Amino acid sequence: MKRHALALLVLPLLSTAALAANYTGPGSTPAITTAAAALTAADDTPVVLSGQIVKRLQGDKYEFKDASGTIQVEIDHDDWPAQSVSETAKVKLSGEVEHEHGGHEVDVDRVELLN
Repeated sequence: MKRHALALLVLPLLSTAALAANYTGPGSTPAITTAAAALTAADDTPVVLSGQIVKRLQGDKYEFKDASGTIQVEIDHDDWPAQSVSETAKVKLSGEVEHEHGGHEVDVDRVELLN
């Protein structure tokens, strides 16, 4: 019973945080839109990138490329769209900057196929 009550208390907080991520008014953090900017952005900065996933590096790590350059991205298997994505397909990645082992990468929450 205690777990159920705790879940009822925590659930509204989590949904409020998710809604706040879409807020774009005063005090919001604008999303980074280029690979070059993501390479210098602070940890947890929101990112929305458009370009191509040019190769798989290892596991769930990939190389993403746009007109500004390249950055490593991490895409979990459940964040891919239902359609196949080739190295020439244009995609939109939504996620956040992560500082990992002295470098920057984007932890992708959603992959959208634009072609």
